[in-house]
Amino acid sequence: MPPLLYALLLLLLAIAPWLLLPSLRNSQAASNLLRLLHLTKQSSTQKPSEIIALRVYPIKSCRGFEITHSKLCMTGLDLDRRWMIVDAETHTFLTIRQISDMTRILTGISEDGESLLLSTAEAKDKQLAIPAHPTEDWLAQNTTLVSDVKIWDTVTDGYVYNASVGVNQLFSAFLKRDVVLVYKGPTPRILKGNGDPKLLGRVQSTNFPDVHPVLIASQASIDELNSRLMWDGNEAITIERFRPNIIIRGDKETPWSEDWWKTVKISAPASASGQKMEASVTFDIVARCGRCQVPNVDPVTADKHRTQPWDTLMKYRRVDEGLKYKPCFGMLGAPRAEGEVKVGMKFEVLEETMAHRYIKGF
Repeated sequence: MPPLLYALLLLLLAIAPWLLLPSLRNSQAASNLLRLLHLTKQSSTQKPSEIIALRVYPIKSCRGFEITHSKLCMTGLDLDRRWMIVDAETHTFLTIRQISDMTRILTGISEDGESLLLSTAEAKDKQLAIPAHPTEDWLAQNTTLVSDVKIWDTVTDGYVYNASVGVNQLFSAFLKRDVVLVYKGPTPRILKGNGDPKLLGRVQSTNFPDVHPVLIASQASIDELNSRLMWDGNEAITIERFRPNIIIRGDKETPWSEDWWKTVKISAPASASGQKMEASVTFDIVARCGRCQVPNVDPVTADKHRTQPWDTLMKYRRVDEGLKYKPCFGMLGAPRAEGEVKVGMKFEVLEETMAHRYIKGF
């Protein structure tokens, strides 16, 4: 593409945000926007990296855990945000934003992978086990399907755990309020905003993350952030505070290069048996991840720092025109197919874009 035309297209996106939301309601405008976004994609020259960690957070806003491999579903990593704690009466979701102690609700997985292990920081010995992949029969006997589960501006369905399971009493006692655990119901929660079918090009759903199925982050970028924090006399933080699913090594010479990802591929090298094809999965990177002050909360103690890392991020990470009052860390992705992901797999950026712009939609 001629440089002048490319610059004009970027300028158009920067000065005409009204194109975005109306485009989702008008098929012709949506078609024009899709062509515009396609024109702003460029082949990437970024160096390949590798996956150095995988994390899942089975219950939204509760403590997750690290794994070495996972099945990647169209809705995100297996187990990730399949469950959510909601108010017992209104069925409205609860998060660390309101209750920082939620990060001291602990989750784990049994050795055989069949059970999700639940406990709290104050009663680690009172561990409960529930099926990690509950069958329809188990759900019918131990939960009640409701249609009024509220997450942001979306109402969806979910299986509310019955008192006989014991988990509601455990969490209610710890949080000092009446809550219930919900497992995502069968009705798809269709992606909105940047994942709207008119923009993504397909209808895709997710479970209980805020917006999109997978969050990918770079160790190089957290290292660069930590260098700024420590320079100002603050303590370094772990990437867990940002609750990513896939952590890549990144290039320490070019931190924050993820800002421009558009299409990425995760692949494993061919096997020693002579197999020529690589096992791989491709992601559409739909948006940058705008951050609230959840990363100020220590995931172990639930103590919330008054200013950091929020203040530091606000100084130099307000990089998205659609998120003028929030800093960005990590990229939100939607897989194009199911597959397996493992620590050590190769991570490649296939396409980049200068046109990322966050569109509100939960």
